[in-house]
Amino acid sequence: MDPLTQGLVGATLPQSFAKKTNIWVASACGFLAGLAPDLDVFIRSSEDPLLFLEYHRQFTHSLIFIPFGGFICAFLFFYLTRRWINLTFKQSLIFCTMGYSTHALVDACTTYGTMLLWPFSDERIAWNTISIIDPLFTIPVLTLVIFAIIKKNQKYARFALVWIFGYMALGLIQRENAIDMGRMLAEGRGHNIVRIDAKPSFANILVWKIVYETKEKFYVDAVRAGMSPKIFEGDSLFKLDLKRDFAWLDPKSQQARDIKRFSWFSNAYVAVDPTQLNRIIDVRFSTVPNEIKALWAIRLNKDYTSNSHVVYETSRGNIKTSFEKLYKMLFL
Repeated sequence: MDPLTQGLVGATLPQSFAKKTNIWVASACGFLAGLAPDLDVFIRSSEDPLLFLEYHRQFTHSLIFIPFGGFICAFLFFYLTRRWINLTFKQSLIFCTMGYSTHALVDACTTYGTMLLWPFSDERIAWNTISIIDPLFTIPVLTLVIFAIIKKNQKYARFALVWIFGYMALGLIQRENAIDMGRMLAEGRGHNIVRIDAKPSFANILVWKIVYETKEKFYVDAVRAGMSPKIFEGDSLFKLDLKRDFAWLDPKSQQARDIKRFSWFSNAYVAVDPTQLNRIIDVRFSTVPNEIKALWAIRLNKDYTSNSHVVYETSRGNIKTSFEKLYKMLFL
């Protein structure tokens, strides 16, 4: 989730239980602790471009780490602000742990994948109920958090919690509606589905990206779920087959190991870029939901040494054109 939303959700929980005189302090603790898990983005390497994929949303986002994360945030907040804020360490610990606890669960509601069960499992859990940025979700939470501080009244924070859970529940309903539409589309094509996923498109839970897998291919489409349902057919491409697509690749090389790492991150939704045959793309994500224009990919090079890493690439294409297409899917 975007940092502002993470901080705001982190603030709502301690706000809901704080005394009136401590609401603003609880808000500050929760907001900052709600941001803290994403400090893992600084775990990266100039030599290994995929290292950050392994550690982002890993141990700092696991459920078992919440008490430790809350303690670290409380320790820093208390000792850095004790000269100016009348707050006991116990209060700081409670508020920060509450704020920290919200982060991973909110992230798991998005589509990127969060390792909630680390170190017991390396599964990237993604419930796919909300876009990583959604103003319709964030703005009411922001408004209620501010009102709770100004009015010194916990009820606004509790209203925010109701909105948070309600919106996530609506996203879950929309996801299931989108999956049902995707299944009907696949059945109409005579396809036997191996698996299917629905992911909300950018900044809304109305238009969903459908990716389903058959024995040989991935199919990418979009649907508008809920009121005025509509299908926007997309395209398909063959699943990655290393022996077919990269016959020259040494299976013991670093590039081969990097492909496995990227495939794990992408939940095995990987294929060769149809426009650049030396790139492997993550099929799950694109700005326009029914297009195969991946947001991130890895590039291989036949001339690299056996110890050379792949190149990690990101691409968003023409943002203006993409948003115009998405707008038409939403409203036309």
